[in-house]
Amino acid sequence: MSLQVLLLATAENLLLQTACNGTEPRLAQKCQNNSMAGHSKWKNIRIRKGKQDAVRGKLFTKISREIIVAARAGGGDPGMNPRLRVAVEKAREASMPAENVKRAIDRGTGAIEGAAYEEIVYEGYGPSGSAIILECYSENRNRTVAEVRHAFSKHGGNLAENGSVAWQFKHVGEIIFAKGRIDEDEITLAALDAGAEDIQSDEEDFTVTTAMEDLHKVNDALASAGFKAREVVLTYVPTNKAELSHDDSLKLLKLLDMLEELDDVQETYVNVDISEDVLQEA
Repeated sequence: MSLQVLLLATAENLLLQTACNGTEPRLAQKCQNNSMAGHSKWKNIRIRKGKQDAVRGKLFTKISREIIVAARAGGGDPGMNPRLRVAVEKAREASMPAENVKRAIDRGTGAIEGAAYEEIVYEGYGPSGSAIILECYSENRNRTVAEVRHAFSKHGGNLAENGSVAWQFKHVGEIIFAKGRIDEDEITLAALDAGAEDIQSDEEDFTVTTAMEDLHKVNDALASAGFKAREVVLTYVPTNKAELSHDDSLKLLKLLDMLEELDDVQETYVNVDISEDVLQEA
């Protein structure tokens, strides 16, 4: 299980306020793109809920699978395979041993034997029709779908056909930067000049949104401009949000937790705003 499930946080976007006030013409377009503002990853919520150890315990396994799949899809040279380059950098930041990284690359390219993981996307409904997308890396599709279906059934949801909920999300690239001493206007203008679609700001991070095919191009341009990303991912941003009652929100959190505990689930995304009060109670 890797670093990442989408939940919408109700954080203010300071950059958007500046743009809408008209202080920078090139930022004004953001006022029209606010439907994607304020989202965050479920993994961050889990960490805030004190589940650091559970996340760290499976981190190497998830990163290894990510490297295997990336190497299988685009070859074993990180210099020529942007997706692999990002996965290897993620491994370094997690202090994953170099021999583990090499072994994962070799398994992906077929240089050594190992499980052949395939990427699978599942869609489903949570309580009150909330929409969920799962990205899985699995070497046994039958086992994976059985485990996913069981988790949905146990917590008031159901596994759906592909396409059932995907229309409620936009598949995009995301580049996340820890705020630190980064100047908001500088990174915004650099991102837009590099071809980014949007940039969000919350208390801790700047999140640059790109078209899927532009993710690595924009990231490379920002890196050349001196901005080092904390995370570079393809993700699903909800465009159609569901509103849940207090009780159904708690049920949804239990479902998401169970899905995240499955070894084959790599990423999980949901189209729901959940309040801090509910998160604390769960």
